[in-house]
Amino acid sequence: MHKIILLIDISEEYGQALLKGITRYSKEHGPWVFCKMPLFYRETLGMEGIVNFAKEWGADGIFAQLYNDLDTKKLVDAGICVIAEDFKERFSDIPNITGAYFETGELGAEYFLKKGFRNFAFYGFKNIVWSRERAEGYERHLTAQGYTVHHFDQEQAPSRELWYYKPSALSQWLQSLPKPVAIMACDDERGQHITEACKHAKIQIPEEIAVLGVDNDEMTCNLSDPPLSSIGLDTVRGGYEAARLMDLMINKQVVIPQDIIVGPTQVITRQSTDIASASDKYMAKALKFIHQNIDNRINVADVLREVPFSRRALEKRFQETTGIGVYKYIYNLQIQKFAQRLLETDKTIFEIALEAGFGNSKNISRQFKQVKGCTPNEYRIKHLAIKK
Repeated sequence: MHKIILLIDISEEYGQALLKGITRYSKEHGPWVFCKMPLFYRETLGMEGIVNFAKEWGADGIFAQLYNDLDTKKLVDAGICVIAEDFKERFSDIPNITGAYFETGELGAEYFLKKGFRNFAFYGFKNIVWSRERAEGYERHLTAQGYTVHHFDQEQAPSRELWYYKPSALSQWLQSLPKPVAIMACDDERGQHITEACKHAKIQIPEEIAVLGVDNDEMTCNLSDPPLSSIGLDTVRGGYEAARLMDLMINKQVVIPQDIIVGPTQVITRQSTDIASASDKYMAKALKFIHQNIDNRINVADVLREVPFSRRALEKRFQETTGIGVYKYIYNLQIQKFAQRLLETDKTIFEIALEAGFGNSKNISRQFKQVKGCTPNEYRIKHLAIKK
């Protein structure tokens, strides 16, 4: 029976999802015993205190958010297996639960490009790995398409609490940006900073500024006004794989532990990005109609009724705005919605297909694989660490 210390932040969705994956593995391969150590022990006890407690309790391993200047070697020398969550920077001497941060930034960039944006910005931290690399991935993808990205570093903002509810450097930066503009925030909390700052600057969301966060923290996203779109992560699977690695490390079945990579799954669209940007008001209207009615099994004919164009003219202007045709845009969005339901509910694929308006579950499986590269069941297994 493994005894595991959890020194991680479970106040937000990311930590909760990690814990869900860890406990899922422990139930399947345990039993394990857990000690949920308060996060402030990191500051009050320091590494010496954590090591002493771990020895007294007889801990086999620890999942921890640790500062990079702490001497993790003391834990390793005490015979305790350590897997760190890289909440500041990655460790080089112990395995990390880290992320495909560049890929997450690229996903955000591609999402905005498909919605027709031409002005882009990023809000985050330069001195934290998960923010810095998301920004680099975002900018790399956009500069390759010939666009420039405006940046705001939170280090420029006041350190006091709740500063973003008042006029600030952030609200001034938002006012200075060319409009309409698509802004990716490094996480959902920073995304909510933007939605609040926009109120003071009297900037409309999403008409002038579209905002996209990361983590899909349901509480933060829905507290935001308007609700925040966000990139979901396969964090549950990451927690499960981290627990598998811990099991191997404790049993001395792995010589050189590798980092656990938490990757992006898809963009969950809410009101903060539910309209595409277009200088063409008719394309903006068409795109808004599609996003607002995607659950109603709409088709190209329905979109045509919203704009004064022939089918050929609509297709040409839509292609210029989004890069793809109307049917393909609707089709891809329907598959994305279906994928979201796969991760948000325990219902069968057949039940989800019926609710989404797909009459034939075999047909949706084939269509899903064309877009996502795997079947709906394989998608669930991949991102939720479900046993085959």
